[in-house]
Amino acid sequence: MIEIARKTKETDIVVRLDLYGKGETKIKTGIGFFDHMLEAFGRHSHMNLEVFCDGDIHIDDHHSVEDVGIVLGQALREAIYPVANIERYGNAIVVMDEASVGCDIDLSNRGYLVFDLPIGGKIGNFDAELVEEFFKALTMSLPMTLHLVYQRGSNKHHIVEAAFKALAVALRRAVKYNQSAGIPSTKGVL
Repeated sequence: MIEIARKTKETDIVVRLDLYGKGETKIKTGIGFFDHMLEAFGRHSHMNLEVFCDGDIHIDDHHSVEDVGIVLGQALREAIYPVANIERYGNAIVVMDEASVGCDIDLSNRGYLVFDLPIGGKIGNFDAELVEEFFKALTMSLPMTLHLVYQRGSNKHHIVEAAFKALAVALRRAVKYNQSAGIPSTKGVL
C-alpha cells in the first residue's frame, strides 16, 4: 500500500493505493461529482484507492480537484516507476449510454496530455473545466503520456465518466505484469 500526503494552505490530502487491488474505494473530497468519478476510476482500474481531501471548497473546487490530481499522480509514480516487467502501453474505449471516449496511455515517465473532450459549464454544481485540470495535474505528476479523445455523446456527465473509466481500464492494461518485458523501452530506461 502506497500512501502520499500533501498539506498546503489550500488543501490537506491523503491518498492510499494498492495498484494491484480489487477495486475497493474510500473517497471523501467534499465534492460529490468528483468523488463519484474517483470511485469509478478505482473500481475499473482494479486499484484499491483511498482519497481524503479537506480543501477550501468554500472558495471553489479548483484547488481540491487539482491537488488530488497531483497527489494521486505522486502515489501512482511511486507504485509504477521504475517501469519493469509491465506492458507500459494501455488503451480503452468506454461507452456510457450515448457517450464514447477513448483513452491511450504510455507510462513513458514523460508528462504530456492531449485533452479533447467538449465539456464546459456545469455538471450539477461541478465546474466541468476542472476535469481537464485534474487530468493535467495527474499526467504531469505521474508522469505519463495521456490522450483522452471524445468520440460521441451529448451528456456531459456520461462523457466525463467515460473518460475516467477509460483511463482506469487503460491504466489497468498498461500495468499488467509481463515477465518477459523487462524494461519496455529501446533506450533501456524510462
